[in-house]
Amino acid sequence: MRGIIFFLIASFFFLPIVQAEELETVIIEVEGDAEVHADYIKKYHPFIEVVATYSTLFNGIALQGKPQQLERLHTAEFITGIHDVQTYKAEPVRSSGQPQTQQAGEVPAHAHTGKNIKVGVIDTGIDYTHPDLKDNFAGGYDLFDLDEDPMETMPGEGMPTSHGTHVAGIIAANGKLQGIAPDASLYAYRALGPGGFGSTVHVLAALEQAVKDEMDVINLSLGNEVNGPDYPTSLAVDKAVELGIPVIIANGNSGPAPWTVGSPATAKNALAVGAVQAPTEMPYLYHAQEKQEISLTAMQGSPAWELAKDYKLMNADENRTDLNGKIALFKRGEITFRDLALKAQENGAAAVLIYNNEPGELHGGLDNEDGAVKIPVAGITQEDGEWLTEYTGTYIDTVYESLDTTIAPFSSRGPATVNWQIKPNVAAPGAAINSTVPGGYEHLSGTSMAAPYVAGAVALLKEAHPDWSVDKIYHALETTATPLQTETGEFQAPSIQGHGVIQPHQAIEAPTIISNGTLEAGKITDRREEKQFTIQLENRTSETQQFTFDVPKRKQGMEWKLPLSFKIEPHATEEIKVALKVTSPKLLEGIQEDFLTLKEQTENKTYHLPYLFVNQSADQPKIAGIEFSLKPFSDDIYSYTLYTTEELQLVSIDLYDPDTLTYRGNLLELKEPSVGMNEGEIPSYKLAPGNYLGIITAINNDKEIETTEIPLHIE
Repeated sequence: MRGIIFFLIASFFFLPIVQAEELETVIIEVEGDAEVHADYIKKYHPFIEVVATYSTLFNGIALQGKPQQLERLHTAEFITGIHDVQTYKAEPVRSSGQPQTQQAGEVPAHAHTGKNIKVGVIDTGIDYTHPDLKDNFAGGYDLFDLDEDPMETMPGEGMPTSHGTHVAGIIAANGKLQGIAPDASLYAYRALGPGGFGSTVHVLAALEQAVKDEMDVINLSLGNEVNGPDYPTSLAVDKAVELGIPVIIANGNSGPAPWTVGSPATAKNALAVGAVQAPTEMPYLYHAQEKQEISLTAMQGSPAWELAKDYKLMNADENRTDLNGKIALFKRGEITFRDLALKAQENGAAAVLIYNNEPGELHGGLDNEDGAVKIPVAGITQEDGEWLTEYTGTYIDTVYESLDTTIAPFSSRGPATVNWQIKPNVAAPGAAINSTVPGGYEHLSGTSMAAPYVAGAVALLKEAHPDWSVDKIYHALETTATPLQTETGEFQAPSIQGHGVIQPHQAIEAPTIISNGTLEAGKITDRREEKQFTIQLENRTSETQQFTFDVPKRKQGMEWKLPLSFKIEPHATEEIKVALKVTSPKLLEGIQEDFLTLKEQTENKTYHLPYLFVNQSADQPKIAGIEFSLKPFSDDIYSYTLYTTEELQLVSIDLYDPDTLTYRGNLLELKEPSVGMNEGEIPSYKLAPGNYLGIITAINNDKEIETTEIPLHIE
């Protein structure tokens, strides 16, 4: 999954139309009874086929027909959306370092294998012909093309995909590689089409179908940019969990900045997963003469950057031929990364650097499944690239920094906005994971790889304890998770790792399960406030358990009221009261978070309870997502959605020429928008086709102004 960084990118993308005798497939959202509206379409639009209706998690109808036939539905007032905007994408990232690679299911052998557990993979489809997956593949549905063949997008059908197959292998590969739950049954729900793109409505429809098919576990290694708990996909996930299905979701790949988690990982009932990076040798460039360090971001599909000596740096373009034994430096342009790499390789280059043509890190891929690119290729920032151009012809070293096990830098951070929940909930291995892809195997990185690790673990727990509720499964994993520490011995923040790294087999055999052990106190707004928590502890052993809380390190403005010692009888569950007293003026504003430590003497176990609250205000983005699209079956009215994370006086979007910065007019102005989702319409005369720079201005109730620049492309 590719998480989306928190400057907003709003573009008019239109989903690829899959042609089958000139038929177009769409899923529409409707107001009211979906079945009644489906009957209306069948009666008054007989040339449009009603493929499916949805009413469990959202109201919608899947349709297939010729474009001119579908356009006749524009007068139907019950249609509320078709979600043309592509807001979901599944794309792994590649770690800059060289982690100790892990196989798909690298966990200790255990009696439980996920047998008879149905795992739904909502993704790009699955290559069910892969020798490691074919025996475990049990079915599914293609929500993108609206048929019963959830195969990955193959060459010739659009930009090919492999993401869902990689995810499936981590869960339940059963061949050369073994997944976490190698005997689980895999069901593929293709919600993301060519290139790994899909829309809100595809994801909603896939969730609904997985619920109808009675999945035991659902994995979503995908997401969008909206950090809010009440986005439609987040609400749908919550409903699925309420129906008794654990839903595991990748937290996103937009780290290490805070507030980068996106929907549906923000769902209140989801188990959101961050990615752990194994011990790593992190390469970076070092110019000894200038004492300058240059960070590298390895290109997906590139051979590892493993240069053992210094090399001369050469400023290159596609016509340069004197690159033998040198590092070729390119500026990002119109030529693909793969073609630049192949040209440099043909001319003898030892490695390739490509620097960005705009501010920020350069992430990308080479489409190197054929292995044609045999030299390492990495991206660097625009600033670093421009600096290096002044030193071409000089030698530059590759230096390696050793990093211990830690949260991967790309792993998106929380917390969630609005309700200030800790996200991710847990973490799992997600860097350089070797798993199945069409035609073979590949090492990929991302929270997309960490989520299926947890989904496989949930399958093991479902097999071992078929009577456990979703909450109990979640809490067993959280209770037994191991928090990661910094180099100084302090715990990494809960908004980075949740409860810590899961331990699947310890969760199955947990002597104690702590429920409601995530201590989220919300936002503190009064001068003095006291928050009460009720924690449940279940003693699953045949002996009395003796517990003690460690006294937290004293922090001015915070006081915990904890029972210092208590007992729980064998096979009993007790409620423990805990309170947090906050004197707001004595604390810095913003996020306050850490762990409480609880020790159990009989089993000699230590448990860590994360806590988080916001003191007075936080620095989260005020606007978390903007989407524009044509109103359903209209060619002159655009609809928009805009998500706000706190009460605002005003939101305004002004358009400028991106080259001359000439003002082109106001696109949108909202006074006192609602917290959460805001929807409306914009007449087409305000949206002349072209490229624009959009300036978003948000003014909160304290009259603080936040401005954000976004590129806008209008077709």
